[in-house]
Amino acid sequence: MLLKTKPADVFVDRHNGPDETAVAEMLRTIGVESIDQLIDQTVPAAIRLKKPLNLPAALTERAFLAKFKKIAGQNKLFKNYIGLGYHDTQLPAVIQRNILENPGWYTAYTPYQAEIAQGRLEALINYQTMVMDLTGQEIANASLLDEGTAAAETLHMFHSLSKKKNATKYFVSELVLPQTIDVLRTRATPLGIELVVGDHRTVDLTDESLFGAILQYPAADGQVFDYSDFIRQAHDHGQFVTVATDLLSLTLLTPPGEMGADACVGSSQRFGVPMGYGGPHAGFLATKDQFKRVIPGRIIGQSIDAAGNKAYRMALQTREQHIRREKATSNICTAQVLLSVLAGMYAVYHGPQRIRQFATNIHALARTLETALHGLGVEQTNEFYFDTLNLRLESAELAQALKEEAEAAGINFRYFDQVRVGISLHQNTEIEDVAAIVDVFAKVLGKEVKDTLELPAELEVSWTQNFVRRSEYLTHPIFNTHHSEHEMLRYMKQLENKDLSLAHSMIALGSCTMKLNATAEMIPVTWPEIGGLHPFAPREQAQGYAEIFRDLEQWLCEVTGFAAVSLQPNSGAQGEYAGLLAIKGYHDARGDQHRNVALIPASAHGTNPASAVMAGMTVVVVKSTEDGNIDVADLQAKAQQYADKLSCLMVTYPSTHGVYEETIIDICATIHQHGGRVYMDGANMNAQVGLTSPAIIGADVCHLNLHKTFCIPHGGGGPGVGPIGVVADLAPYLPGHVLVDADGRTFGAVSSAPWGSASILPISYAYINMMGGEGLQNATRIAILNANYIKARLEEHYPVLYTGSNGRCAHEMILDCRQFKKSGIEVEDLAKRLMDYGFHAPTVSFPVAGTLMVEPTESESKEELDRFIEAMIAIRMEVAEVEAGRADAKDNVLKHAPHTAATVLVHEWTRPYTREQAVYPTEYARTFKFWPTVSRIDSAYGDRNLICSCTPIEQYVDAEEQLVPTDKGPSY
Repeated sequence: MLLKTKPADVFVDRHNGPDETAVAEMLRTIGVESIDQLIDQTVPAAIRLKKPLNLPAALTERAFLAKFKKIAGQNKLFKNYIGLGYHDTQLPAVIQRNILENPGWYTAYTPYQAEIAQGRLEALINYQTMVMDLTGQEIANASLLDEGTAAAETLHMFHSLSKKKNATKYFVSELVLPQTIDVLRTRATPLGIELVVGDHRTVDLTDESLFGAILQYPAADGQVFDYSDFIRQAHDHGQFVTVATDLLSLTLLTPPGEMGADACVGSSQRFGVPMGYGGPHAGFLATKDQFKRVIPGRIIGQSIDAAGNKAYRMALQTREQHIRREKATSNICTAQVLLSVLAGMYAVYHGPQRIRQFATNIHALARTLETALHGLGVEQTNEFYFDTLNLRLESAELAQALKEEAEAAGINFRYFDQVRVGISLHQNTEIEDVAAIVDVFAKVLGKEVKDTLELPAELEVSWTQNFVRRSEYLTHPIFNTHHSEHEMLRYMKQLENKDLSLAHSMIALGSCTMKLNATAEMIPVTWPEIGGLHPFAPREQAQGYAEIFRDLEQWLCEVTGFAAVSLQPNSGAQGEYAGLLAIKGYHDARGDQHRNVALIPASAHGTNPASAVMAGMTVVVVKSTEDGNIDVADLQAKAQQYADKLSCLMVTYPSTHGVYEETIIDICATIHQHGGRVYMDGANMNAQVGLTSPAIIGADVCHLNLHKTFCIPHGGGGPGVGPIGVVADLAPYLPGHVLVDADGRTFGAVSSAPWGSASILPISYAYINMMGGEGLQNATRIAILNANYIKARLEEHYPVLYTGSNGRCAHEMILDCRQFKKSGIEVEDLAKRLMDYGFHAPTVSFPVAGTLMVEPTESESKEELDRFIEAMIAIRMEVAEVEAGRADAKDNVLKHAPHTAATVLVHEWTRPYTREQAVYPTEYARTFKFWPTVSRIDSAYGDRNLICSCTPIEQYVDAEEQLVPTDKGPSY
C-alpha cells in the first residue's frame, strides 16, 4: 500500500460549508458542469483578475496560533498611567467567558427582528439606563463608535437644531481630549463649522456666531471644574452645551446633567473593556428628552407584543439614515453592541456600591500618590481632581530623565510638555504600584523614600460641596441583584437563550454577510498582549501590533489592487465617510473646492447619501433601469450636466441588487472623464475577493467591511471595522492622528484611536493567514455557488427580481414577495413566520420594499441551505392557502407568527390551525426548537409610549411570566 502525505487539517475546509459531494449535487441543480463554468457565467470576463492573489500560503489553525503568539509577544505590557480616555480595567471572568468569548453573543445580528433578540435588547436597555443614571440625563442611545465620534455627533446634531441662522462657530475647550478635538475638526470642516478652541473660563459667550460648546469633565489634564455657570450663560445666549465625561468619576462627582448640560458623551471603556490599543469600545451619547427624535444612533425602547406582554425593540427607526438618506444628520450604522453589553454587564455584576468603591479607591490612591510626591518636592497643580495628577518638574532634562527611568521600570506616564507630567490611576492600580511610581521619582530626584505607603482606611474628600454627587444611581433591581457569580451566570444565560445567533442556524441576510467567525480567529482577541496596550504608549512597545498593521495593510492592498490602506475607520459607515474625505481632500488640494456633487444610484445603501452630506457634498441621484442596474444614459447625462462640479460617484459592486453590472468599467470611465473620482462601497466585497477587484473595475477608493468579508463577527450590531483602500494619488488624504504620526499622515482623524478598533484586527489577520490567496478566492466561488443554488431551488416559488445576462445572481438575490400583498400577506409576515422554523429572516424590504434579500455565504453547508429552502417553500405553501381562500386572510399562521410557548399553552385554543402547525412546522423544528420569547411586537405602540430605560421600580414585578389565560388573537 502506498501512503501519501499532505496537510490533514486544512482551514479552508473548516470555513467553507459544502464538501465535494455537496458541490457536485448543487452544480447539477443549477445546471452547470463546474464552478468555473458558473463563475464564467456570473462574473464579466472584462473584470476578472489575470493572476492569483499574491498572499502568504495558508496556515493550519495550530500553525497560525503558534505564529501569532510570537507576533503578539513583541508587544510590551507596561503599567500605563497615560489616561486620555483609556484606562486599565478588569473584565470579570464570568462576563469574559460567557459573553465576549461566547458565539451565542458575538455571532448575533443587529436586533431588527426583535422577537428573537430580546436578550441583547434587555442588555442594551441596561446599558442605556446605566449611562442615563450616571450622567444625569433623560435619554441615551445604545452606544456610538467611540468618544471622539460621539462628540462629533453632538456637534452635527446641535448645529442642525440651532435657531441662530448665521451661527457657524463651535467653542471647544482646550482641555477636551486632544483626539476628540482632532475628530471634531475633521467633522466640522466639510460642514463649514469653525472650531473656536480656547479657555472656557475666558471665552466670550455673547458672540452671536456661536451655536454651541463642548467641555471635558474631568478635564484632559485631570482638573475638575464646576461648569454650571458656563452652561447657564451659554443657554442665555441660545447655545447648546455638550460635556464629555468619565462614567466612573460620576459615581463621586456631580453629573453634568445636573449642571444643565444638553448632552453628555464619552466612552464606557473603563467599565471592564480592555484598552486593546484603542478599541473597540462603546461610546455613549446621553441627552435631554426633547432631543429624542434627533439623537443619532440606535435607541432601544420598551413596547408590548400581541399578547400584551412587555417586549423590547429598536425604537424610532425612522431616524435612521437608511430611511432619511441625504436628510440624515448622521451616517451612523454600526454601533458597539457587544462592547456596550460588556459595560452594562459590568454595572449589573458590580452594582452601584462596588463601582463607587472602585472610584473611591482610585481617588484615594491618587491622593496618596500626591502626598508622597509632595514629600519629594514635586509640585501637583490640579486643585481638584479625580484620578489624574498634573505634575510640574523643574526642567526638561529632569522630565526626560523621569521618562527614561519610568520606561526602564516598565511604566508609562503622560508627558504634557517639556516639564509637565500626567499620571492617571485606574481600577487595577494597587498601593504597590503607587510605591513603584514614587520610587521612580525618588531615584530621578536623588531622594530617599522614608515611609512605607499605605492606603488610608478613610479619606475626607477635599472637593467643594458643589462637586460631590448627591443623587442616587443604578437603583433599579437589575443592578442590585446579580452580584454573586452564580446569579450573574444564570442571568446572562437566560438572556442568551432569548437570542437567535449563528450558533442556532444560518442568518441569510443580504448585504450583511453573516458567515463563520472561526474560534481560532477569535482566540487571540482576549490575550493580554492584544488587550493590554494603551493606544498612546510609545510605538516601540507595540511592535507586534506594528507587524499586524503592516501585514494587514499589505494584504488588503493586494486584495483591492490599491496602493494604500488606512485601518482607522471603526465601522463601515465611518469608512465611507473617510473615503469621501480623501476624495474631497484631493480635489481641495488641486484648487477644485467647487467639486462637491456626489452621484449616487437610487439603489445605494442609505449610509451613502448620508455620508456624502456629512462630507460637505450635494447628492444627485442616478436612476436605475427596470432590471435593477444603473441607468447608464442617466449617469452619463448627469456626469455631463455636473461636469464642473462633479466630485465622485458612489457605487456598490456587485450591485445592491446582487448583480455584476457589465457596464461598470464604462461607468467608472465616464466619471473620470468628467474629473470625478469613484468611491466603491465595499459591502459586497466578499463577491470580489480573488475574482476581481475595485482597482480593476476603475474605482479610486473603497471601504472594506472587515465585519463582513473578513470575518469579524457582527456582535449583535457592532463592533465593526471599515478600513479604506485608495489609489496612489489619494494616499496623502488618508486619516492621520494628532497624537500619533502614522506613516507621516497628517490629514484629520475620523476615529479617536490611531488604528481604530485595533484589538479585533487579529480576527481578519487570522482569516487571511489561514485561508491564503487560493482559499480566499475559493470562498468567493462557494459564496456564489451557494447563492445560485438557493436561487435555482426557490425561483419557481418566489420570483427573483434581478439577475445577470446569463440568468445568474452574484452572492445574494432578491426574492419578490410583493404579489402576496393582494391577499393581505405582507413581507413582514414571512419574516416573522421564519422564526417558527428556527431562522432569522433575510433582509426585509431593502433595497426594494416588499422583498427579501437572501445571502447564504460560503460557510453554510448544503444541509443547512436545504433546511432554509424547505422552510421558505413551506411558508410559500402557507401563503398559497391564504391566496386560495382556504386560510383566513387575517386569522392565519402567518399573521399570528411568531408563536411563543405561552401562546400555544393557552387553556383554550381558538385559532383555525393546530398548535403543532404553529410551533412544529418541520421535523427539525420539533427536534431543535428555538422558541421566540415574545409574540409579534407592536412597533407603533413603542414609539408612541417611548420608554428607553429599565422599567421604573414602582412598576417592577419580580414574578414569573404567567401563561396567557385565553387566546387574544392577532394584533394588527
